[in-house]
Amino acid sequence: MNVKILAGFILMCFLAHSYAFAQKKENDTARKDTAKVVFKKTPAIKDSARIEIEAMPRRAALKSAMLPGLGQIYNKRWWKVPLVYGGFVGIGLVFEFNQRYYQIFLKEAQFRQENPGKKENPLFTPYTTEGIISIKDSYRRDRDLSVLAGLGFYAITIIDAYVDAKFFRFDISNDLTLQVNPTINQPVPVHASAFAPVVGLRFKIAL
Repeated sequence: MNVKILAGFILMCFLAHSYAFAQKKENDTARKDTAKVVFKKTPAIKDSARIEIEAMPRRAALKSAMLPGLGQIYNKRWWKVPLVYGGFVGIGLVFEFNQRYYQIFLKEAQFRQENPGKKENPLFTPYTTEGIISIKDSYRRDRDLSVLAGLGFYAITIIDAYVDAKFFRFDISNDLTLQVNPTINQPVPVHASAFAPVVGLRFKIAL
């Protein structure tokens, strides 16, 4: 009888220990799964309108790179298109002016080098050969600078289209106001039996 009781007691202890071990393992597994759920990074969900707005700067820059002014048209900034082409026309006129006079003085300098003591153009009679060469180099330098100016202006049109589209969602009009008004905040406890109102300023920005 005692043996049966002892065997039953041992069996109960074994079953209790097995149950406790299984419960602990289950709890550890649940804790790990919970940790995975807590620390799992949830991807941001973007709607079609937000994706379209975020793609606008890149599209505007690409359009402006393909054809100057096209990015401004894409941003509905029609008034900028004449400025874009006006800038290119102005730079083109500067290039043509310097190129034309560079060719004229280059031709005179080459003639004088091939024919020492002679002058091809009577208008350049007062100028020495060294002076003609110096003027030629000056026009060449200004011509090259006009090319760099054209490339810089081209880059500016692309940047302008990108930035304009980037700030599409922001209000950058002149209707931006700042209002400062006096206000009395909610009473705060000074001590257990008294409350005192706090006077302050309230700033209101209309965007």
